[in-house]
Amino acid sequence: PAQLALAWLLHKPGVVSPIIGATKMQHLEEAVQALEITLTPEEIEQLEASYVPHPVLGHS
Repeated sequence: PAQLALAWLLHKPGVVSPIIGATKMQHLEEAVQALEITLTPEEIEQLEASYVPHPVLGHS
């Protein structure tokens, strides 16, 4: 799941670098493997189908 989330972020325009919280070498290695995942437009659409954006709070 984390690799898929990172791959999705890397396919989004405007996302320069996702921040990962690797506490173990295995976590870092898995995050790097996300670079090898190529998502099709259909897969991205499916991942985003249930996403509901929330308004940013605290900004005027």
